[in-house]
Amino acid sequence: MEPDDLDSALLRAHAENDSVALVSLYSRAADRAETANDIDRACFYLTHAFVFALESGSAEAEPLNARLAARGRAKLLTF
Repeated sequence: MEPDDLDSALLRAHAENDSVALVSLYSRAADRAETANDIDRACFYLTHAFVFALESGSAEAEPLNARLAARGRAKLLTF
């Protein structure tokens, strides 16, 4: 997915309040930022993915929290 397509998909998912898509899309954006070695940007996206995962009760919350904790951006939680 191209960056513009990802941005459009994120906007659409927000408009539709689609938490499942938001977790996936923000995770994808974080992966892309990590690949570019832009850790601050990656953690920004990971934080958003984590919040939406928590709100929706997604099982993705735990691995997202672990990724943030590994970067020193969150405390490792017990789920």
